[in-house]
Order: sequence, then structure tokens, then C-alpha cells
Amino acid sequence: MSAPAPPVINFYSTTGEYGCFSNFSRHPVFVRGKRWPTSEHFFQAMKFEGTEHEERVRLAKRPMDAANMGRDRKRPLRRDWERVKERIMLDALRAKFTQHEELKAVLLGTGNAILVEQTANDSYWGDGGDGSGKNRLGQLLMRLREELRAEQT
Repeated sequence: MSAPAPPVINFYSTTGEYGCFSNFSRHPVFVRGKRWPTSEHFFQAMKFEGTEHEERVRLAKRPMDAANMGRDRKRPLRRDWERVKERIMLDALRAKFTQHEELKAVLLGTGNAILVEQTANDSYWGDGGDGSGKNRLGQLLMRLREELRAEQT
């Protein structure tokens, strides 16, 4: 008899029990010597690290503004972005879930659940809306959950 499948927790919006898993959630992070309004601000700004665009993105009024700036290809994307983007996302998540104890508790409280960013808007970081996407954000959150759990023991 096989063990029951772990539960699945879908998230996307900043509202609801798992709204904090969204990079748009209003939880500032302190990373690389600067305070960022959200993990989305940090992630998008790192596409232009070391340029004037980095600070413009950091100062964006809302996370959606930061996201739109980061996706604007009129700004010069750093050459190594595809190679470093997952490490940068993990840095952002690690900062967020270690600098806010209440968020760490929510993440650890998910047990062994499979975390899925459920959105048709993104098939790389999310599940593509139908499970066909890579769900890299959910996978990185699960990896971080394991790291945090290991630190507790």
C-alpha cells in the first residue's frame, strides 16, 4: 500500500492564507545592502544589477510597476540572466522567509504539501494554469522549506 499523495497548495494572489507566497506580497526585504519594498522589486531589479535601472525598479511604487519595468525589453537585460535568475529568486525568497518570522511559520506550516503557483500567466515560475508549466517558484519555496526545516533540527 503506497503512502497517500501529499496535499497540493495552490497560490497566486497576495490575498488568502498563502498570499505571502506571492512575490507581490507587501513584505519588505533587506538584500545586498538595500531595502526592497517586495521580493518582486528585488528580483526584477537584479535583471539590471549595477545600472541606473536597478534603482529605478527598486523605487517603483507597486510590485506590478516593478514587474512591468523588469519585463520591458527597452531596458538592457544582463547577459547572464538566464543562468542566474533562479539563484536570485532563491536569494529573494530566503531573505523574505528569514526576515519575517510569521512568513517562515506559514511556509513551515505547509508540511510536505506540494506548493504550486497556479497561473495561466506564467509557465516558467508558475504551472501555466493547467499543470503544464515548470512551477519553479513553487519548487524553490519547497526547497527553502526543507532548508529552514533542516536549520531547526
